[in-house]
Amino acid sequence: MAKLYRVTLTHEEREQLRSMISRGKGDARKLAPRILLQADEAEGGPRRTDGQIASALDTTTRTVERVRERFVEQGFEAALVPARSRRVYARKLDGRQEARLIALACSKPPAGKARWTLRMLADEMVELEVVDSLSHETVRQALKKTS
Repeated sequence: MAKLYRVTLTHEEREQLRSMISRGKGDARKLAPRILLQADEAEGGPRRTDGQIASALDTTTRTVERVRERFVEQGFEAALVPARSRRVYARKLDGRQEARLIALACSKPPAGKARWTLRMLADEMVELEVVDSLSHETVRQALKKTS
């Protein structure tokens, strides 16, 4: 099958990718520069197939395809940065419910307890019928915003 996205790197881009791989642990672990160097179809490039690149770098062919696609459609810099998630998370608590949670967290803890825990706050919000269900992680995130 013919490749839809062909990677052709300039000499400067090739040198920049090589220097990224050779410096520091963080940059050396990134796959995108290695994928682009292996996929380079310019004069003197290795011109490896997606399958060869994937097996050499211990990744999937789909990852190689995505990096190629980002390089061709969005450019050199965009190909080096992982794609941002487009997923939108629905909020569990609205403003009024967050206010109740904060007021509860600032109130005196139950008898026999020195302070509120995240799980106790979540359970209390359910008992007070402010929300149907609530996780301690949602409580943590809401309280972190107010600190």
